[in-house]
Amino acid sequence: YEEGGQLTERVRRRPYSVVLLDEIEKAHPDVFNMLLQIMEEGHLTDSFGRRIDFRNTILIMTSNIGAELIKNKGGFGFGRRDEDASYERMKEMLEKEVERHFRPEFLNRLDEVIVFRALTREDLAEIVDYELRRVRERLGEHGLDLVLDKDARAFLIEKGYNPDFGARPLRRAIARYIEDPLSEDILRGLYKEKNKILVTTKTEGTVDKHLYFEAILDETDQPEPAEVSEST
Repeated sequence: YEEGGQLTERVRRRPYSVVLLDEIEKAHPDVFNMLLQIMEEGHLTDSFGRRIDFRNTILIMTSNIGAELIKNKGGFGFGRRDEDASYERMKEMLEKEVERHFRPEFLNRLDEVIVFRALTREDLAEIVDYELRRVRERLGEHGLDLVLDKDARAFLIEKGYNPDFGARPLRRAIARYIEDPLSEDILRGLYKEKNKILVTTKTEGTVDKHLYFEAILDETDQPEPAEVSEST
């Protein structure tokens, strides 16, 4: 009781802030009343009666409204970057959903409502590469490089993408199918005197497709020996 509210206290201490309110559609009606005051007047009064200035604060609110609608309409081309007409139809439907859920006075105070495009396979491949950077950095401490072919990336995307959760499970898939096996192999000393790990996919008999790791010594990556000048 001796402190201000979580939002007002943080903005009071750091007035130049970006405030992210996730899944705003789940907020209590009192929260919307508070946001209306912030967006209309640019300030909010805390429990101590202090006037907290929000004029230098950027409010970003996310919402999952219409997510089920997007998933159900997936067969109409949603998720394909080159189909702008599909995106425009999706955007129009989502804007109607937003108007049905939020009050007009709230929407009228927003500067912009942004509808994100669905992730494409190209987007997911970039996310995989981004997440693998951390793995490569850690392997670099052991003098190892990691190279995945196209099939291995496709395998991770297949295992790690979920229409309901987006790309979040990709990190868990990389941990399960890349980091954990590599950690065990390193502890067993399987990569001694090697400097590169090639990752591809393999299917053996009744065993489902899985990732296959091959360690090699790539001498092209070895530093050239320094020239020694002979002194007479």
